[in-house]
Amino acid sequence: MNKKVLVPVAIGAVALLALYLTGQIGQPQEGAAQVYGNVDIREATLSFRVAGRIASVAVDEGARIHTGDVLATQDPEPLMNSLHSAEANVAALQARNNMLHQGYRQEEQQQAKSQVAAAQAALTEAERQLVRLRTLKPSGATTQNALDSALSRRDQAAAQLKVTQAEWQKMQAGFRAQELAESDANLAQALAALASAQLAVSDAVLKAPSDGIILTRAVELGEMMPVGAPAFTLSLTQPVWVRAYVAEPQLGQFPAGQKVTLWSDSRPDTPYHGVVGFVSPNAEFTPKPVETRDLRTSLVYRIRVVVEDADSQLRQGMPITVRVAP
Repeated sequence: MNKKVLVPVAIGAVALLALYLTGQIGQPQEGAAQVYGNVDIREATLSFRVAGRIASVAVDEGARIHTGDVLATQDPEPLMNSLHSAEANVAALQARNNMLHQGYRQEEQQQAKSQVAAAQAALTEAERQLVRLRTLKPSGATTQNALDSALSRRDQAAAQLKVTQAEWQKMQAGFRAQELAESDANLAQALAALASAQLAVSDAVLKAPSDGIILTRAVELGEMMPVGAPAFTLSLTQPVWVRAYVAEPQLGQFPAGQKVTLWSDSRPDTPYHGVVGFVSPNAEFTPKPVETRDLRTSLVYRIRVVVEDADSQLRQGMPITVRVAP
């Protein structure tokens, strides 16, 4: 190889080695705009929505879980009893509701029609007897009491005919609109109760709402858990944020959407990468956990940086140096 080429290559290699030995490679440049903050990982307190006795616990502290994983279950027997009762109630009200909407059966209508015919025949006979006795009364062939009894039977037969006719008309018209509305409302109420019973059975199984790591476990087998009592504390693996604070002179260098690099003491040679997702519109005093080089009483603006390549080495509260990406 030509010596004129080897000399610059050798000089460059020596320079790179010198930079590495002095710690300038892999380290953030001191001239870049930088702020300080801490890792902020969201936590969720998980609990049962129904009261019950713990039947199983599937995870322990430190377990890494995924969305939908079963964490613990309650004894479902009391809830299943309520579910079966709600199902039976819905079945009964559904049958009655169907009957009301379909109206009276043909057999019932035919029976009512036959009763009308029988009442009509009874009225005709009563009127015939009344006419005959009225004809015999002037000649003394019958008594006034017999005539009065025939008149009473005629009136009763006429009243009975009106009753049977009204019953037949009612069966032909079907049930009243108010009765149908009441039946619909009762069925809707029963269906809502059934949905609540089904939801309670489902809520007896506590599932992970998102990926994360179990921080604390507060349940044991056989323990009675009231509604809303904390069962687990879940540390979410996504998203991972850095809460940092920017002084007013640097505010223009960290707008929303700005790409940044994130440096931690546990990984000093390799930065994480992120983007500024939020800049607070209000000034506040720097919190004590943030290690800055300036006075803690300086007014700053809180920013939130979304870490794009977070890993398990980023822990809650870890101090982070945030620099504007080159």
